[in-house]
Amino acid sequence: MKPVLIIRTGQAPESIRARHGDFPHWFRLGAQLAPQRLRVVNVAAGEALPSPQEIAGALITGSAAMVTDRAPWSEQTAGWIRSAMDIDLPLLGVCYGHQLMAHALGGRVDYLPGGREIGTLPIELLPDAAQDELTTFLPTQFRAHTTHEQSVLEVPRDAKVLAHSARDPHHLIRYGQNAVSVQFHPEFNADVMRAYIQRKHHDMRREGFDPHRAYRQVAATPLARRLLKMFSRHHGLSRV
Repeated sequence: MKPVLIIRTGQAPESIRARHGDFPHWFRLGAQLAPQRLRVVNVAAGEALPSPQEIAGALITGSAAMVTDRAPWSEQTAGWIRSAMDIDLPLLGVCYGHQLMAHALGGRVDYLPGGREIGTLPIELLPDAAQDELTTFLPTQFRAHTTHEQSVLEVPRDAKVLAHSARDPHHLIRYGQNAVSVQFHPEFNADVMRAYIQRKHHDMRREGFDPHRAYRQVAATPLARRLLKMFSRHHGLSRV
């Protein structure tokens, strides 16, 4: 059986890792992946990716890096994404992974106008989501955890936008039969979201946001979290 790949593009801050674990752990739990089937490749640390033909599917994590920096490891991963798309490999990108997929496939990524988006926010489905196999279980509006400064400003040609927030028009994108990406964080739980707000509270104040209000509004996001499980189940990646 082919392994399921987690493409690690960064890591959680040390204070958060010490208490809550790190990206691969969160993705494994959310997507219900069997540990023995999992392969983690830390591309940000220079680890080489396997051929797309050697794996069953891939999840691409978030990162504190910026896609617009065009770091060599990031651009190499973008090339790998294009190769994976050529064979219709199941792909799910989150946050940085979302932006990197859009960039790799011809979209444009840059800083979100108006500053960062952070906190538990309402996400609203768009009409194309009604026919999409991954989003039919979702209501028109649901809550999700967010924390990002950059965003997909222009989507690749032929991609379908399935959901947006009040400030970010491209929170959920489908690129092909087996490839989707999300700007929000389905792998976060409420404790992780609160930890990120606490860590970013000085930046939030400097940018005119109220971190205390954002902290109070953090809540569980079971529907957003279910997206990982549904993707994994649909493509036969989760444990039986």
